Amino acid sequence: MPPTRLPVIALMLAVAACGAPEGQRKDNAPVVVSAIGSDRLLVDPSTTAIDHAQAIALAATAQGLVRFDRSGQIEPALAERWNVFDDARSYIFRLGEATWPDGQPVTAGEIVRVLRRAVATNSQSRLAPYLAVIDEIVEMTPQVIEVRLKSPRPDLLNLFAQPEMAVFRARGFAGSGPFRIVPGKRDGLLLRPAEEPGDDPKATPAPEEFVRLRGERAAAAIARFREGASDLVLGGTLVDWPIVAAAGIAPENVRIDSAVGLFGLAILRRDGFLATPQNRAAVAMAIDRGALTAAIAPDWAPAETILPVQMDSAAPPAPGSWMTVAPDQRRALASQRVREWQSVHRGPVDVTLALPAGAGATLLWGHLASAMIAIGLTPHRVAPGDPRADLELVDAVAPYDSGRWYLANACRACSDDAATLIAAARDAPDLYNRTHRIAEADAMLASDVAFIPLAQPLRWSIVALRLSNWQGNARAWHPLNHLRKQ
Repeated sequence: MPPTRLPVIALMLAVAACGAPEGQRKDNAPVVVSAIGSDRLLVDPSTTAIDHAQAIALAATAQGLVRFDRSGQIEPALAERWNVFDDARSYIFRLGEATWPDGQPVTAGEIVRVLRRAVATNSQSRLAPYLAVIDEIVEMTPQVIEVRLKSPRPDLLNLFAQPEMAVFRARGFAGSGPFRIVPGKRDGLLLRPAEEPGDDPKATPAPEEFVRLRGERAAAAIARFREGASDLVLGGTLVDWPIVAAAGIAPENVRIDSAVGLFGLAILRRDGFLATPQNRAAVAMAIDRGALTAAIAPDWAPAETILPVQMDSAAPPAPGSWMTVAPDQRRALASQRVREWQSVHRGPVDVTLALPAGAGATLLWGHLASAMIAIGLTPHRVAPGDPRADLELVDAVAPYDSGRWYLANACRACSDDAATLIAAARDAPDLYNRTHRIAEADAMLASDVAFIPLAQPLRWSIVALRLSNWQGNARAWHPLNHLRKQ
C-alpha cells in the first residue's frame, strides 16, 4: 500500500470506531461539501479533462446557457428561454440578466467566445466528439445567441448543461454563479450565493447559504463526514464503495443514484480466444449479473444490453446473441466453447482484464475472475492503459440521452462495419436516418458481442439529513445551489 494512503485510512478507521453520530453540524452553519477528486478545483475544461470535483466547482461558479436542476432536468441559466427550429438544427437562446463578480454584465459576445473555445476541435473536453456537430455559434443581437448544427440534435440541451460548457473569464475562472468565490487562502473554496437582479448590494447572505467545497480522496471525504465535519460527499463510484460500509456510515445517510450509462467490459483485442463472437459470448455468459450486483450493493441495477432504453433508436435495445440461451445453461455452453478452443490450441486460455485500483474494483475483479475460472479461463488483472489488456472496464454516466453516445463508447475494437454505422448516425442528414443507423449499429454490436454489459453505473453520495432538497437522479448530478429548500 502506498505510504501516502496510510494516514488517511488510519483516520478513517479511528473515526469509525468513535461512533460519532450524523447531525452534529448546526442547521444554521455553512454547508460543507467534499467532492471526490482533485484538490485543484479550478481548471479550464478545454485544456484539461476534468474530474468530478472539478466539475462540481465549475458548475457552482460558472453557469452555461442552461444547467441541470436537482432532478437532472434542464433549467434556465444564462439563457432565460430558448426555441428549437429547422428539425433541431437551430437553437435560439434569449439571454437573461447576469453579471461577472466585478458587477459588469455578461454579454452575448463573451458567451459566444467561450462557447466557441469549448467546441474547438483541439479541446480536451470529454464532450468534444459530440460537439463536433456544431457548425456555428452566432451573436444575433446583444440578447440573442443562435447555435447552428450540421445535423439535427434534439438532445443538444443536455450537452450544453454539462459543466464543460460553463461560461467563465479565464483569469481566476470567474463566472456568473450561481455562487461567487469568497477571496482568501483557505482549504478548498468558500462560496456565497451570487447576487440576483435587484438585490441589495450591501446585504450579506445567511451563514447556511454559504458552501465550503473541497476536492479530496474518498477515504478522507468519508472520514470527514463520519466525524461530523461535513454535510455531503459527492462523486462516489464503485471503486470506493466498500469504504462506506467500513466507516460505519448510517444507512439513512447513504444515497444511491439511479444513474444511466455504461458499466461493462469493452473488447480491446479481437485475437486469440476473443477472435470470434461465440467466444466473446462465452465470457458474457459466464457472468451472473444479478449475483454480482447484489453481492456488492443491494440497490445496484444489473444490465444485459448496451442501451438502457430505446431513446433515439428506431428499435428497442438489441439483445446480445448470448441472451437467447437460458440463464441456467449459459455457463455450461461457455465451458464447452472454452474446451473446444483448448482442444485445438492446447494450454491455458488467458484473458487479461484492465481495472482501476481501489477496493471496489478488487471486489468486482473477484466476481469476474471467479466466473471466468468457472468456465476454464485463466484471468489476469492489469491497470487501465496496459497494452496487454484484452478487456477493459468502462464506467461512465451518459452526459446526454442518445444511443450514439452508448455505441461510440462501447465500440473500442468493434468491427469496421459497426464503426461505419456509428459514424453514419453522427452525420445523418435527418432524424429518420439517425434513428435507423443507431438501431442498426446497436444490433450489430450486440450480435458481434463487441461489448459485455454488466450493470448501470454505481454512483453514491453521503448526505446529511439537513440537506433535505438532495434528490437522486439518472445523471448522478447534484448542484450545490439545490441542496436546501429556498
